[in-house]
Amino acid sequence: MPMQHGVVKTLVLTGKQVARLLDMRQVIDAVEDAFRHKGLGKVQMPPKTYLFYPEFDGDLRVMPSYVQDLEVSAVKIVNVHPQNARKFGLRTVMGVLVLVNPRTGAPLAFMDATHITDARTGAASAIASKHLARPSPKVLGIIGAGNQARTQVLAHVTQFGGFEEVRIFDLFPEKSRSLAREFRRRHKGRVARVRVAESAEDCVVGSDIVVTVTPSHEPVVLDTWARPGTHFNCIGADAPGKQEMDPRILKRAYLVIDDWEQASHAGEINVPLSKGELSREDVNAEIGEVVAGLKPGRQRDDEITAFCSTGLAVQDSLTAHVVYDAALRQHVGRSIQIIP
Repeated sequence: MPMQHGVVKTLVLTGKQVARLLDMRQVIDAVEDAFRHKGLGKVQMPPKTYLFYPEFDGDLRVMPSYVQDLEVSAVKIVNVHPQNARKFGLRTVMGVLVLVNPRTGAPLAFMDATHITDARTGAASAIASKHLARPSPKVLGIIGAGNQARTQVLAHVTQFGGFEEVRIFDLFPEKSRSLAREFRRRHKGRVARVRVAESAEDCVVGSDIVVTVTPSHEPVVLDTWARPGTHFNCIGADAPGKQEMDPRILKRAYLVIDDWEQASHAGEINVPLSKGELSREDVNAEIGEVVAGLKPGRQRDDEITAFCSTGLAVQDSLTAHVVYDAALRQHVGRSIQIIP
C-alpha cells in the first residue's frame, strides 16, 4: 500500500475477506517458495514461542519471520484450544497476523490468520506429497475430521487433480459422515469416491497418502499398518507431548521434517526423541532442503516416507503477502490509521 509521508495506514482484513481472497493454487506456490527460501538459509525465523494455559487445556504461539530476498515480514499469534468447540462453540485454532514493512517497521496489514493457518498447513502437506509420495496417487486417507481435514483434501486435490478415493476416519463417526457428504458435493468430478473408514487401520491400509490431523498424545497409526510405498503427512503433533505415529514407522521411513528446532521440541518426533526411540540421525532431511534440491525426495516406489510438520512462520508470511496483494488489487478491506 502506498505510504503518505509521515502517515502509517494499515489494511484491516476480516476472516471472511481473507477466506475469499485465498486461492489454494497460489497458497501452494507461496508455501513451496517459503520452503525453498528456508532450505537455502535465506530466512530469519526464530522458533515459535509458546504460552501454555494448562488450566484451560490450551496454548498460544507467537511466530515471527522475515524473507529478505522478497522483503516480506510478518508476526502471527495463534492459539490451540481443543475444548473450544465443545465448551464455547469456538474454533480450536484461531489467529491474527501483522504484515510488516521491513523498510520502516510499519504495519502494512492486520488480518485474520485462521484461514491462512488452515490453507498453508494443507498446502505444506500437498507439497510434501508432491516430493515424497509415489507419482499419481489414487487413494488419500485422512485421520481426523476437523477443520484441517477440509484444507488437506482441497490442497491435495489441487496438487494432484483428483483421486479415485478419499477415506475419512474420526473417533466421532458423525463428524466423518458429515465431512464425507461435504466432500462428495465439493469435489464432485475430481474425487470418484468418498467413504467413511470403519477404523483407523481401514483408513491407512491401501492408501497412497495418509494425513493425520488429530490432537492425540499417543499413536493413532500403528507400525503393522504401514505398507511399502505409503507416504504419511503427520500434521497434528504441533506441541510438546503430542504424538500420532507409532515411532517404529518413523524409524524405518525416509523421514522429513520442516524445522529441527521446532520439530524436536514440539513436532511428531518430540516424544520418541525424548524416550530415545529416535535420534537426530533418523531424520533424513528438512522439506526446504528437498524443495531446494539439496536433498532427495522419494527414491524408491516401495519406500515408506513421512513428513512431520510443525508449521513455519515463513509459510504464514508469504501466504499473508499473497492475500495482501490480492486485497490491494481487488480493493478489499479497510485502510485505517492505527498508529498516530
